[in-house]
Amino acid sequence: MTRTESRPSPATAAFSGVDPDTIPRGRPRILPTAAWWVVAVCLAVLFLYPIWVMVSNVDVADLLKLTDASRGLSIFQSLGNSAFVSITATLVTLVASTFAGYAFAKLPYRGSTVAFFVILVTFMVPFQAVITPLYIVLRDIGLQNNLVGVALVIATFNLPLSTFLMRNSFAAIPSSLEEAAQIDGAGPFTAMWRIMLPVAVPGLVSATLLSFFAAWNDFFAALILITDQKLYTLPVSIGILSTDNQFGVDFGLMQTGVLITVIPCVIIYLVLQRYYVAGLLGGALK
Repeated sequence: MTRTESRPSPATAAFSGVDPDTIPRGRPRILPTAAWWVVAVCLAVLFLYPIWVMVSNVDVADLLKLTDASRGLSIFQSLGNSAFVSITATLVTLVASTFAGYAFAKLPYRGSTVAFFVILVTFMVPFQAVITPLYIVLRDIGLQNNLVGVALVIATFNLPLSTFLMRNSFAAIPSSLEEAAQIDGAGPFTAMWRIMLPVAVPGLVSATLLSFFAAWNDFFAALILITDQKLYTLPVSIGILSTDNQFGVDFGLMQTGVLITVIPCVIIYLVLQRYYVAGLLGGALK
């Protein structure tokens, strides 16, 4: 049996001076509450099952193998390398996307729409298609086999999405705030830094999370651009350590390494979850 929205009684409507016949009737729900619970439970099982598979394959012996540096790979050093690459790439992405997003949203110029469209088009360019030119460029400027070079490459591919998020966040802020700051004598940079950016914190947090996760979980860029195993990031080290001499894969060891990789991401997401959701919705409603 479907539930319908409550409708005021004729006595209540007459007392309030409203014709009962003019009150619209509530529409019946498409599915009853029990059906929504069934759908929600099925989706929860669908998303939680891979996590259960990963955790069930974790073993203390595999954890000891990961911490063993006898093969020349230190998981702790790789963890530090991943942290350096992720933080550097995230900072570069945030600085560039914040200025670009503010310019596109609040400082439009002739051709800004075309420029913004060109930035969005870069979403269609796969990283694998430009890895050879990037390798040559990094080699020529002395950043090949360098963690800074890897961070810059990852930041470059994170810029389009971060710019899109920051542009929408700034566009959702009323222009009256910026105009009030300009009346008080603030310039464009001061207005952005002191007035607009604190209001756009949800979009900034969303860009931070997406950029950090992309850099933290990156495997291909570090594998191609880094040749010194002491500079390997965590995903690359886990991939090498989980492969034996017969080119087989130790899935238990791999799942243990994946769990180590996931833990920092889960903690950061739980701390910043409410800002992340608000940032993704920024600019959707006006």
